[in-house]
Amino acid sequence: MFKPSIHVAIGLLFYRGKVLVGWRNADQHQGNKYEFPGGKVEEGETPVGACRREIFEEVGIGIQQWHAFDVIHHDYEDVEVFLHIFHAAVPEQCLADIQKPWAWYTRDQLLELNFPKANKEIIQRLYWSHQIKISDQLSAYATAKKDQLFYWRIEPTHEAMAQLNQFDHLDQYDLSQLMVNIDVWQQLPEAIQKKIQTIHFKQHQLMNLTVGQLPIGIRCIAACHDPVSLQHAQQLGFDAVILSPVLKTQTHPETVALGWEKFSNYAKTCDIPVFALGGLTQNDLQLAQQNHAYGIAGIRHF
Repeated sequence: MFKPSIHVAIGLLFYRGKVLVGWRNADQHQGNKYEFPGGKVEEGETPVGACRREIFEEVGIGIQQWHAFDVIHHDYEDVEVFLHIFHAAVPEQCLADIQKPWAWYTRDQLLELNFPKANKEIIQRLYWSHQIKISDQLSAYATAKKDQLFYWRIEPTHEAMAQLNQFDHLDQYDLSQLMVNIDVWQQLPEAIQKKIQTIHFKQHQLMNLTVGQLPIGIRCIAACHDPVSLQHAQQLGFDAVILSPVLKTQTHPETVALGWEKFSNYAKTCDIPVFALGGLTQNDLQLAQQNHAYGIAGIRHF
């Protein structure tokens, strides 16, 4: 049976960790559901051009700088849809121009909203677990909680990379909560790469990047230690950042800690999720969130 193909441009708009969401009318395809702003790519129009136009027409603001997020293919019973997804931060001066009924939702709230099925992968990527467990032992992945991301922190040395044969065993399990550094991810077999949803970048790796160099279709999180790297991560289109150290740690006692006041001042201006790292326990999540963190990360106490 022949199905028409539709190419749609979607714009994910962020402000202070929240995401802009609207409501699809009953007379529209997949009506009576929540939606992200966007619309059909017209003939002769590029997907990013369609995204700019649709955001201006539907939301009422003009955003020029967009980052590629993903391209998702979905088959409905009556139509084949290709979603060309982009994301951008909304400048504070544009907030008053946003038209109704568009509204801001936290990433946790997105899980409770009824979106079209084609948006499921978008929601999965936008939502982050609120805890990141860090270890250089891959075996600890099995003991991580279901609501924790697990960052396997190793250097890509010959000896460390020899551990990659463990992925042959892990391949039969869900690797969606596993995070590895970009240097490690690049050396994994393509089949395993596709099962890992999050890539980590150290600060020096972040600072060596320019716009357009991030891989598309996978979450990217950057380690930041100051406002310069934090701003650079947002300008490049990272999905989230880990800001550290909040407190002094036993592993790096010589490193000057940010403290909660400085951490809060940095995090509150960030439009993407910020994880607090350094001297924290799992009981510090509420305190971190009071200081504008999305979540927390840790090694010894996790």
